[in-house]
Amino acid sequence: MAKLGKRLQKANKEIHREKFYTVDEGIDLILKTCSAKFDETVEVAVKLGIDPKQSDQQVRGAVALPRGLGKSVRVLVFAKGPKEEEAKSAGADYVGSDDLVEKIKSGWLEFDKALATPDMMVAVSKVAKILGPRGLMPNPKLGTVTMNIKSAVEAEKKGKLDYRVDKAGIVHSGIGKKSLGKDGVKENFLAFMSAVIKAKPPTSKGIYLKGVSICSTMGPGIKLDLAGIQDHVG
Repeated sequence: MAKLGKRLQKANKEIHREKFYTVDEGIDLILKTCSAKFDETVEVAVKLGIDPKQSDQQVRGAVALPRGLGKSVRVLVFAKGPKEEEAKSAGADYVGSDDLVEKIKSGWLEFDKALATPDMMVAVSKVAKILGPRGLMPNPKLGTVTMNIKSAVEAEKKGKLDYRVDKAGIVHSGIGKKSLGKDGVKENFLAFMSAVIKAKPPTSKGIYLKGVSICSTMGPGIKLDLAGIQDHVG
């Protein structure tokens, strides 16, 4: 704990809590203050001016990050017949049908993303209570229930990011690893922000984007200037 305290103290000296930084300044500070021995994740929190209690004001979607997540993604596919072979050839880590359902029922969850063909959803629904709370349940709105298995597997492997607003009206996501460098982190950040902004519900009134901050896994939050973000993503 002492070492963690010293790292945070050093980072806090670099960061002015009340200042709003530009995108470039914020990312520079993140990379400068990352001092953990592991490859820290860069995380983004976006406060939205919506009412998350309203079903027509949910913000949820997926975005293909241009530089990927900076880590390997284990993809599981529920499929049969030709689609099973398609998934395997596309690079899926685990492919099957009822056998995978039974395996998950027994407590196995060694995968990061799950895809399914539409005909498999009756079987997959048997483990919905296990997959759902963990954000692993295939969903047609996110493109994870599809007949185009090849493209879906390839997108997940490259670093497709699913995001959704929480009960507090905040979208929180990791957008990649520190090792991506400034250009990689910035590209991913702008792609993520563009997707969130475009996902604004038609029923949302007033100010939509209320606050954005970034941090590393072990670092303090850095507030970003909203006008500067809008200029970058249009």
